[in-house]
Order: sequence, then C-alpha cells, then structure tokens
Amino acid sequence: MASAEAFGFSRISREWTRIRNSSLARNAGWMMFGQCMGYVLQAGYFVILARLLGVVQYGIFAGAFAFVNLVARYSTLGTGTLFLRYVSTDRGKFAVFFGNILLVTAVFGTISVVVLHIAGYHLLNPASAAIVILAAISNCLGTQFGTCAAQMFQAVEQMRITAVLSLFVNFLRVMAAGAMLLIMHHASAWQWSLASMLVSVVGALVGIALAIVKFGVPKFSLAIFKKHLVEGLEFAFASSTTSAYNDLDKTLLSHYGMNAANGVYTMAYRIIDISTMPIVSLRDAALPRIFKAGTEGIGKAGDYASKIWKQAFVYSLVAAGGMFLIAPLVPMVVGKTFLEGVSALRWLCLIPVFRSVHEIAGSALTGAGLQRYRTGSQVLATLLNLGLNVWLIPKHGWLGAAWASLATDGSLGVMNWTMLKYLTLRENRSRELYAKS
Repeated sequence: MASAEAFGFSRISREWTRIRNSSLARNAGWMMFGQCMGYVLQAGYFVILARLLGVVQYGIFAGAFAFVNLVARYSTLGTGTLFLRYVSTDRGKFAVFFGNILLVTAVFGTISVVVLHIAGYHLLNPASAAIVILAAISNCLGTQFGTCAAQMFQAVEQMRITAVLSLFVNFLRVMAAGAMLLIMHHASAWQWSLASMLVSVVGALVGIALAIVKFGVPKFSLAIFKKHLVEGLEFAFASSTTSAYNDLDKTLLSHYGMNAANGVYTMAYRIIDISTMPIVSLRDAALPRIFKAGTEGIGKAGDYASKIWKQAFVYSLVAAGGMFLIAPLVPMVVGKTFLEGVSALRWLCLIPVFRSVHEIAGSALTGAGLQRYRTGSQVLATLLNLGLNVWLIPKHGWLGAAWASLATDGSLGVMNWTMLKYLTLRENRSRELYAKS
C-alpha cells in the first residue's frame, strides 16, 4: 500500500512539475491572471458605471458604443492579427508589421471617426448620436491601438505584459468611474463617454511606448502592406462580423429609442461578456501555438484546439449555471432600476457555452489559414442576427434581442465546429490519396 501511495504521489509530482515548466501553462496562467484581475476590475467598473449613469443614461451610452463597434475593427484593416500570425513564426518581421499597424490604424481610424460621426445622426436616437464622436475616438483609435499593442507581446509569447496592459486600462476605467461617482454622484452618458475616451487614449499611448522600448523603432513597409492587404481585410471583416452579431441588437434598440430597455439588456450582456473572459484567456494563450500547428494543416490545428475546447466547455457549463442562480442578486448590486436584468441574464446565460465552441473551433480555422471559412459562417450568423433583431425587437424589446443572440451564437457554434471537422476529414482524405499515388 505504501509503495502504491508513493508511486501515486510520484506521478502527481511529475505531472505538476511538467505543468509548471510548460510555457503554455505559464502563458495561460498569465492570461488567466490578467483576465481574473480584469474580471474583478471590470466587475467593479460595471457596478460603479451602472450606479453612476442609471438605466436610461447607461442605455444611451451602450447604444452609441455598440454602433461604433460595428465598424471599429476596420480601423486596423486586420494588421494586428497579421502581426500575430506572421511574427509568431518569424520574429525578424516585428518592425515592419509594427509600423504597418501604427500607420494603417492612424489613417483608417481617423476616417472611421468622421464617417461614424456623420452616420450616427441618421441611424441613432439623438441622445446616443450626440456622443458617437467620443465613442469613435475611443474605440476606433484608442482601443484599437491598445489591442494591437497587446497582440505584439502575445505574438512573442510574453503574456505577462499582455495581461498587464489589459489590467492597466481596466484599472484606469475603474478609477475614473469611481472618482466621478464620488464627486458627481450621477453623470450623463456624454460625461462618461469623454472620460472613457481619455482612458482609451492613455492606454494606447502606454502600450505603443512600451512596445517601442522593448522591441525597437517600427518601420513601415508598403510591399508587406500590399502583399497581405486582402488577408488583413479578411481578418478585419471577420472581426467586424463578430462585433456585428454582438452589437446589432444594442444599436437597433437605440435606433428605436428604447434606451431603458437597452440599459437593461446591455447590463445583462455585459455580465455574459465578463463570464466569458476565462474562455478568451485560454484561447488567447493558445493562439500562437494554434498558428504554429496550423502550418502543418487544419488537422494539427484542430487537434490542438480540441484539447483547449474541453477545458473551456466545462467552465462554460459551470458559468451558465452560476449566472442563472445568482441573477436575482444583480439589482441589489447595480441598482433597482435594473430589476428586469434578472430575466435578461437568465435568458442569456447559455451564451458562454455556445462561445466556447465557436471561439475555439474558429481559432483553429484561422490558425490553419482558412479564415475565409470562418468568415463565411460569421457572415451567415450576422445576417441571421440582423433578420431576427429587425423582426423581434420592435415587438418584444430586449427579450427579442436575447432570443436573437441565443440563436446566433448557437448556430455559429454548429457551423464552425462542422466546418472544422469537414475540412479535417477532407485534408486526411487528400493525404491518403497522395500517399497511394
């Protein structure tokens, strides 16, 4: 018995040592640390912001930022994801891809700000339209620069800095919202949008400066830009479709002037987003290796992604059950004006389960250079989401938006996983035929 126990302890000890020494485990640990601390900060930020704005002003703010998010990803033309893909396998390309990120985002981000400012007055209610320019500067420039800076460190598997950059911005948001609550007690959507814009700009400047100090001066390469322009547009389009099926509902609620309903729905959706962070951290930590595995084909990328998905799926089930049970506590925390958020959260609680499927399977497709298939499924999901929201929101308000979100994320999970399995099977058959010939 003693020897058996000793043998068991020895195996546990060796396994623990293997996990501890694994760079993926360390990277996932840093991403999880960043996401967990981010969870705490964003939860605090969310509670403070809900109390600072109230349900109507929160809905006005949510409508403007959702509208901007529909096109914000085009500001970079996919240069951040291109950096992640190509620098992950060849770090000698760091400077030119870095330079392309800065120049492309500065130019197209500014164009996006102007276009959104003009379009907002035609597509949103007047209150939300008035803050679109602040939201656009924040999301099309500040947030995009900050996200790309984090991707630079992610590409070279320095997840500690990636996590710290994310935490820094979240910390600034909490401090800004907390200070406004203490001093002003209540703020308008315009006042908070201004503060949020300043936070995003500061975060972007810090991230870019840190990348320059760490890796050197960026260099712009027109040849590299032209070579990868189409691929970058595919990445940008794919990212924009993700934003589309996540933000069309909030934009349409704003369009129909349902600001209070938008506040309730966005509050519940925000909790869903926060609960999905561990899935995102696991995916982000694994993404450089998924890209590397993808150089050997979709089968290798799929095998690696499947291992990651099992962990994400188990967590998502626990998260869904937890949110369903704690939903009645939400109004006690964020304020009684969000009372309807109990039902909204319970309707939306299955979304993390669906996301665990389509995020991991979609990453495998992207890592293997098959982004067009993932983009295709996202386009179909976006069209489904748009059609359902146009049909359901005028009749059912936020409840119609919740039904549309469940149908969209569920169908996207089915499509991405089906394509992953189909393309893997097709690749295996091609290799078998080649071996026989």
